Order: sequence, then structure tokens, then C-alpha cells
Amino acid sequence: MDYQLQPMTDQDGPAVTEILNQHIAAGFAAYPSQPLPPEFWAYLRRMSNGYPAYVVRLEGQVVGYGLLRPHLPPDTLARTAEIGYFLRPEHTGRGLGSRLLARLIEDARARGVDNLLANVSSRNPGSLRFHQRHGFKEVGRFARVGRKWGQDFDVIWLQRFI
Repeated sequence: MDYQLQPMTDQDGPAVTEILNQHIAAGFAAYPSQPLPPEFWAYLRRMSNGYPAYVVRLEGQVVGYGLLRPHLPPDTLARTAEIGYFLRPEHTGRGLGSRLLARLIEDARARGVDNLLANVSSRNPGSLRFHQRHGFKEVGRFARVGRKWGQDFDVIWLQRFI
């Protein structure tokens, strides 16, 4: 299939929000328990403002996205960024996450970022495996900080120097 990585634009808002809402409804990959409203898009764009953000398209349709955002605002921490990505479930296992990660790493290096952080639910073993396969190491765990649908979960922080 001819998947394309393209810079995220404001027109991608509904599709990106829909993908995130799919993950919210399906399990623990996304933390909220309720669907996000369309206004969430503006928050996501502000959060990643000035950092690379991409959508994955197949035949013109958005099937995934990935982005970087600052970890914390002080300029002394500008070398560190958080990474996030979501794909429609029917498009996983095709190397798209790896392609997104590679592109985001390339862009991170170009902007002076040499330290990537990811946070993953302890109830999302697929994402943990993905990050570990790609050189991320667990560096911290906040035990039982989340509860979704009556089930507790940890937030696991992973780090990769690039």
C-alpha cells in the first residue's frame, strides 16, 4: 500500500481527533475514558506548536499521526521532547509506527533535540514492546496513577537518546 507521511495541517483536525477517539474507546493506549470534543484539536496544535507533526495518508485518508512536543517549557530543557503517535488499528503492524518514529527522530535532531520521552500505559503492552524494540528504555513508573473503566494502570516513562 502507498502510505504517505505528510505535514499535519489544520484540515487534518477531524481525522486526527477521530483516530484518538478510536483509541480512547478501544483500550488503554489513550488515557481519557470519554471521547474528546472537536475543540481538542486546537489544544493538540498548541501543544506541538513549532515542533514536527505528521499525518499518515492512504489514498487521501488520514490513517495515523505522530508529533513531537516540548517536555517542559524552560529553554534549558529544549533538548528534550515528548513523542506521541496513533494509527488506526487496521493499519498497525505495517511498519508505519517505525516510519513515523524515524521521521520524527530526524526532525528532532535537526532542531537540536537529542532526548526523546514517551509515556505509556502499563495496560498497553504493544506500545511498550514497540518503544523497547526502538531503543527506548524504561526510566520511571508512576504506579496506579490512572484508572479507566474501573481498572488501575501505571504510567510508564521511557527515554531514548538520539
